[in-house]
Amino acid sequence: MDKGDNIYLQSLELDKAGDWNGAHELIQDVNSQEASWIHAYLHRKEGNEFNARYWYDRAGQNVCSEKLAVEWQQLWQHFSN
Repeated sequence: MDKGDNIYLQSLELDKAGDWNGAHELIQDVNSQEASWIHAYLHRKEGNEFNARYWYDRAGQNVCSEKLAVEWQQLWQHFSN
């Protein structure tokens, strides 16, 4: 898949650029475990731990306790491969 067409990377790039709302809007209606993982990260970044836990569960991921920058990098690496 071309990285320019990768909605997951697009969402992460928006987040990195400081556009949390754009990142959230792009990913919130994608129905996949992968999108749920990014959605979880975004809600954790927002400070909404309850909602983040819900999305980590939907993603089949453990709730992340790493720094946000570390989790962002893990997500980027996962979706870049």
